[in-house]
Amino acid sequence: MSSLFAASSADVPFPILSALVVTPFLGALLMLVLPNGRPEYFKQVAFLVSGAVAGMTAWVMVEFDKHTADEFQFVDSAEWIAGLGISWTLGLDGISLWLVVLTAALFPLAILAIEAEHTPKAYYAWLLVLEAGVMGVFLALDLFAFFVFFEIVLVPMYFLIGQWGHGARAYAATKFFVYTMFGSAFMLVGILATAFLTAAETGNAVSFDLVYLAEEQALATTTARWIFLSFAVAFAVKVPLFPVHTWLPDAHTNAPTAGSVILAGVMLKLGTYGFLRFGIYLFPEASVYFAPALVALGTIGIIYGAIAATMQKDLKRLVAYSSVAHLGFIVIGTFALNTEGLSGGLLQMVNHGISTGALFLLVGWIYDRRHTRLIAELGGLQKPAPVFAAVFMVVMLSSIGLPGLNGFVGEFLALLGAFAAHRWWAVAAATGVIIAALYLLWAYQRVFHGPAEGDNAE
Repeated sequence: MSSLFAASSADVPFPILSALVVTPFLGALLMLVLPNGRPEYFKQVAFLVSGAVAGMTAWVMVEFDKHTADEFQFVDSAEWIAGLGISWTLGLDGISLWLVVLTAALFPLAILAIEAEHTPKAYYAWLLVLEAGVMGVFLALDLFAFFVFFEIVLVPMYFLIGQWGHGARAYAATKFFVYTMFGSAFMLVGILATAFLTAAETGNAVSFDLVYLAEEQALATTTARWIFLSFAVAFAVKVPLFPVHTWLPDAHTNAPTAGSVILAGVMLKLGTYGFLRFGIYLFPEASVYFAPALVALGTIGIIYGAIAATMQKDLKRLVAYSSVAHLGFIVIGTFALNTEGLSGGLLQMVNHGISTGALFLLVGWIYDRRHTRLIAELGGLQKPAPVFAAVFMVVMLSSIGLPGLNGFVGEFLALLGAFAAHRWWAVAAATGVIIAALYLLWAYQRVFHGPAEGDNAE
């Protein structure tokens, strides 16, 4: 599997990857100095900054050499904290490319689609900081830099949920923060152990460089397994995997629409990307050793998430539990550790970001107009909004994984890879597809064709 992660690239004259990370940060700082008298400027500036990032990403996508997609390209490296072996090293390969493209596409849409309910200056500034952090996670090739970006994304999402969310927003924001910090503490220990133990074994200076550490493979088998577990805890919380998933429904339900779109679209991929980039790459033997357990947890998450979704009365909470199920498919595909599974897991990361991000956006629009997300109170939307109903249907069928739509191929490949490696877990996971069709079609029928109750009843 090492060929999937080969690393070599000449430096480029312009540090385009650093620009993808730094530009949103600068945009957030610019937001802070804008006068408060014209609140409409904040959204416009945020959209322009995020649009500039999207434009640079489009250039990177065009210039990316598809023939060497297994190598890091556009590499930008500089000393950061030289005494500790920490560097600012960013790179892009076929794994991170599409996640960067997804991030660059979703943020302008999230900014444009929904207005801030209050204090727009801080709202859009936090969104830009969040974009910078997510970009940094997907591009970092230094373990310490990765950890810094991994933690940066917590702060803006905490405030977005806590200040601009709904319902039990303070509880949801705190739960999200505590869970993720708990996992990150384990990962920090693992990062430090990897760097310092590798230095002790090789006699070289301490380095947090991902490629160097992966090439050395200097850790003893038992040590590598323990360190892999420390990374796995952090990534499992971020995915999230059963049983550390309970923060996600609360965060999604109470987050503002833009927060839910970004959370589902890209932030949940930080965990699955972490497994793929850092878990498997740094600890190949430990990944094989723990693969059956992770496939089992992914399968349990698929079935649990699907069953829990069928019991929801809140449309947004239903979509949140569907995310738990869909992310399970990414995990079982990734830890099938074969070409079909890895390809399906990566493709499903992107497709889930598109379909589930779109579902949260559509549910947010419904809430803005009906001021409720209760399925029983949302009947008959087909009649006043037939085009909206049709769009919702297409996005929902994509989420189910209907053949011909974007959700099918990744899910199919993930199951195919899992079936080859862990047959009975794959068979159990396939039942989640059937349950997903049942609860999503049921919700669609009630929301768009059923009778409404309460204040929205005719």
